[in-house]
Amino acid sequence: MTAVPRDAWPMVSLALAALLSGRASAATEPGSLQNPLEKAADCRKCHAFANPPQHVELPNVSPIAWAGGMMANAARDPVFWAGVAIAAQDMPGETNSCIRCHSPRAFVAGRDDATAIDDLDPDDLSGVDCDLCHRMIDDGLTPFGDAHYTIDDVVGDAGDVPKQGPWSYDGGDKPMHSWVVGDLLGRSEHCGTCHDVTTGRDRLDDRGQPIGAKFNEQRTYSEWLASAYASEGLEFKSCQDCHMPAVDDVAGCAEFNGQGTFHPTGGRRHDLAGANRRMVEILKTLYGSEGSGDIEDAYFEVALAGIDLSLAGAATLEVTAPAEVDLAAGIDAWTVKVTNNTGHKLPTGYSEGRVMWLEVTASYFDEVVYASGRWLAGEGLEGDPQQRTYEAIAVHQQTGVTNHLLLNDYWQVDSRIPPKGLQAGIETDPVGDRYTPLPDETWPHWDEVTYSFGPGQAIDTTPGVADVLDLRVRLLYVINTPAYLDFLADENHTNSAGADARALFPAEPDPLVLAEWTASVPVVGLVEEGATDTGATDSDTTSDTTGPAPTTGATTEPTSSSSGATPTSTSGGASDSATTSGQTGGEDGCGCRQSSPAGSLALLLLALVRRRRR
Repeated sequence: MTAVPRDAWPMVSLALAALLSGRASAATEPGSLQNPLEKAADCRKCHAFANPPQHVELPNVSPIAWAGGMMANAARDPVFWAGVAIAAQDMPGETNSCIRCHSPRAFVAGRDDATAIDDLDPDDLSGVDCDLCHRMIDDGLTPFGDAHYTIDDVVGDAGDVPKQGPWSYDGGDKPMHSWVVGDLLGRSEHCGTCHDVTTGRDRLDDRGQPIGAKFNEQRTYSEWLASAYASEGLEFKSCQDCHMPAVDDVAGCAEFNGQGTFHPTGGRRHDLAGANRRMVEILKTLYGSEGSGDIEDAYFEVALAGIDLSLAGAATLEVTAPAEVDLAAGIDAWTVKVTNNTGHKLPTGYSEGRVMWLEVTASYFDEVVYASGRWLAGEGLEGDPQQRTYEAIAVHQQTGVTNHLLLNDYWQVDSRIPPKGLQAGIETDPVGDRYTPLPDETWPHWDEVTYSFGPGQAIDTTPGVADVLDLRVRLLYVINTPAYLDFLADENHTNSAGADARALFPAEPDPLVLAEWTASVPVVGLVEEGATDTGATDSDTTSDTTGPAPTTGATTEPTSSSSGATPTSTSGGASDSATTSGQTGGEDGCGCRQSSPAGSLALLLLALVRRRRR
């Protein structure tokens, strides 16, 4: 088993698109396996166990905890099948790559022509399962990407195909199966097998001319590869370091737990957490105790807990807000900096239907006075001039249609935040014009925007008593927007998969909160009840645009500072606010949960007064 040196991988990645036609590889193809993949249910017999006492605070750390996550349910995902139906309409015969990735067991068994979940056998529904990952090898020929995995099919001395992994049992008790020590399972290249996706369309430039590469539909692995975290050194972090965190003193098998027989580097969690929390919730209703009962609820709960941990460290907010607001004058400068703490673009992966954005609100009691980036019922994002979104929009350039994955040939928009140290390159371009390269020619891994609002109006409900304005900033994320779900339902002329997927979601999304900041500041300029309208903007309207336009991103990384009583704080994670203290994070590739410094005593007293009034 020959490993390609790490410094050679950029060239391999760049060559990926060119190799799609007539690639030289030993990738496993349908019908080629002499030894079928073993079932995950058989692995469960030894690889399901409770956490040891020293790790009771963590989600279940046994390998079978995989069962409730998106990897295990990749072939059950209803949105996936809705997309496959439309892709098969657009490009008949090209969806076998979708099956290759989402149901490897079906692919290698020859069911790669499946275009609906009913085309699969029951065992195919285990998605990306145990034997695929633990029999995958690096053949030294096959470039990573597009699920072109090479599955070991050589029977060992024990009569079975050895399991790949970092563990060695020499000199100790042996597991029930044979094994071989291999490093691919612990390398990011292993994840890159599926998390770079290229379609068969020529990628076009702004003039509609081919750039000499096929369309880079997803580049999560390449984004990591070109980031600061892929270089050996203090900042190095693999995909596994974030999505399969190491756990000390844990064996991979129930038989060896509690016997002190542990691998020197510990074990790894197998919940493989990402961000698709809403889909895991839906899958629980379909396949948990309320549905078919195929998967125990406990495994879905493990997946949800892992996602919450992952989301809490994905991004950090740094906010500089005014120390006091005079509604008669408005807000001149309210600055928000979003830092990407992940090892890839934020958000990354499949782009259709996904949008992350900043929501900024200033409220007097429950009345919104200033706002940007609100989600309006029945309308979606309000689309105010200062709205800050982070998304990628691919289109078929000739017709302008979007959301047709196998037709896309041009990136119309890419405003996603780059990872730290991302180098420009054909694989990870484009990076939106919002970002300006740093002196070292890498992209900044943050976005900074300054909001301004004109005069506002609110009726003083407590005359003679000092009042406060509640400020809030949230980084929000929706993975399947109502518009995308409507597209899946309306454009599907093959089956009901699109309508079925749409029916599983509420009419209005419940956004994921990646980070939140709050503060309360003194407010003046309130209008006395019954007073004549002064001409100020209606408090129920969206943000005023008379101030300066939002900034387009810093060219050097600013430091967090505050002057006077201006509330300046850093926050990350769904539950942080300006009432707790913390420091700027985002230097470790995975991110650490951050919190915000406390406000001044005066602000706290004002807040207490207000609570008493309520």
